[in-house]
Amino acid sequence: MTKKMASKKAAVVGIRDVAREAGVSTMTVTNAFKYPDKVVAETRNRVIEVAQRLNYVPNLVAANFSSGKTKVVAAITPSIQNSNFAGMIMGLEHELEKNGYHLIVSVVEAPSREYDAVMAVIGRRVDGIVLTGVDRDDRTRSILAQSGIPIVETWNLSGPFVDVGVGFSTQTAAREATQIMVDKGLRNIGVAGYDTQGNKRFQERLDGFVEALTSAGLRTDLVATVPGWSGFAGGREALERLQAIERNLEGVFCFTDVLAAGVMFECMRKGIRVPQDLAVVGYGDYEIAAELPPGLTTVHTPGDLIGEHAARMIIARCRGEAQSEKIVDVGYNIIVRGSTG
Repeated sequence: MTKKMASKKAAVVGIRDVAREAGVSTMTVTNAFKYPDKVVAETRNRVIEVAQRLNYVPNLVAANFSSGKTKVVAAITPSIQNSNFAGMIMGLEHELEKNGYHLIVSVVEAPSREYDAVMAVIGRRVDGIVLTGVDRDDRTRSILAQSGIPIVETWNLSGPFVDVGVGFSTQTAAREATQIMVDKGLRNIGVAGYDTQGNKRFQERLDGFVEALTSAGLRTDLVATVPGWSGFAGGREALERLQAIERNLEGVFCFTDVLAAGVMFECMRKGIRVPQDLAVVGYGDYEIAAELPPGLTTVHTPGDLIGEHAARMIIARCRGEAQSEKIVDVGYNIIVRGSTG
């Protein structure tokens, strides 16, 4: 004979349960979590001990509705595989944590999904939103502007910005990186990149490359575009395309260090000496850049600083503090290694 056991759902422990067990008012329980400095240490410790014993989880969102703040910031990023984006997330986390804020991250690889992600985090009443780049459709820009939430757009300086921004000049960085090869006397210099449509950061890298070559009176038609998801293989494919256009290819500027590493791997396979036969310049200063022989010359982009500044801008707005700068330039560095001689 089989007995059917009625499953009982465990009762949810509420604030009144904690107050009753700790012998305090519900207001004291609220203050112990929300304003701990207002509660005598002995009482606060007793409340926390009871809460932990009863597995009580305070409803911080509800508790913060009265002040209009949730102490939560959202970051929407296209990737966390990219070490620069990961660095930005860590910079955000460290600065927010120091100030009692929490970070939630939404990874949105397809630009078409950004609107839904924005709606989701606005619906959760976050105190600020950090976005990557400035490329977004009118519908998304409109809902962001109407939200009244501090919005920080990152990795660009040129805008247009919904609210405030932090980044550096991607075009100037690309031009300076390409100029290294021009100054070495190289003439047939190509670029390995991605589709620039709808991506201002990539377009500015291409513009910087073209600007450096045009100023030197060099050809600008050596361009190879590969899919954004192609990884190291994209570097191999780009190199093959560039060499098909120009057999005497002397240098390659790459949109990312991933592409640059792919180019250098292919050079190893083909016996092409770097930099004697081909100079290679990357962008991003990923971890692989310093480890890949003979070392990759690249643009160091300070993702951690971008994250820290973005967090400070949001916190300042939440505190009602005046902001002297709406756009913060964190700069960049060119790291010269063996791949350019």
